[in-house]
Parts: sequence; C-alpha cells; structure tokens
Amino acid sequence: MKLEQARAIVETVTGQAPAPLSVFVADAAGELVAAATMDGAAPDTRLNAQRKAYTAARSDAVSTKALAEKVSAKGAAELASFDPFFTFFLGGVAAFERDVRVGAVGVSGLPGADDDALARRALEQAGLEAR
Repeated sequence: MKLEQARAIVETVTGQAPAPLSVFVADAAGELVAAATMDGAAPDTRLNAQRKAYTAARSDAVSTKALAEKVSAKGAAELASFDPFFTFFLGGVAAFERDVRVGAVGVSGLPGADDDALARRALEQAGLEAR
C-alpha cells in the first residue's frame, strides 16, 4: 500500500461519511499506513477500525465479513486458535493490485454494511481492487 493511496482512501472515507467515524489503512502485514478519526466519532471506533483493517490484511479471508462466514462453521478449538486481534465485524476489506494483497482498510462508526460499502468504494477510488 503506497502512502498516497492510503491518504486517498482516508480522504474518500471521511469525505463521503454520513456520520463521524474512524478509518484505518494498513499495509499487507496489518500495520498502519494512514488513519483518521472524525470529530464526534465514538472513541471505540478507532480500535475497531484498526482491528478490521488488520484482520482483512492478515487473514486468509479477504474481508471481515468473509472471515465471519468462514469461521461460523468451525468448532470451538479452531475458533480459539484465531489471532485474538481478529474481528468479525463488517467493515474490513482487503486491497489488491492485480492479484497481490497490498493492504486493507477498516471503517468503523456506521452500521456494518455501510462501513463495508464505504471501505470498498474508497479502495476502488484509490485504484485498488476490493475483494
């Protein structure tokens, strides 16, 4: 994930958000590239956005939604072995250039489906593929 792309994602998310939220853009390892919390966003949205981006960047699924669907059929032992920083809330989406995962974005503060849609729009507007 290039810094310019990450900044563009943050600008798109905050510019199109219908209410205060947080956005976290991560590299392919789930580490911070760019982030913002809008004035008035609930404090817990920061950590939620970070966890969503981290999960989408590091899991073998491509979004927090896909990971939630995948693990819903798993047994207790498998669930216990997941990275404890992973989250299953909607709004974390992996970013791809061609077929290479380059990072992810996490959005938190809206209903989950809206977080997810805004994350996908921002990735596409930055020239990345959302999966």
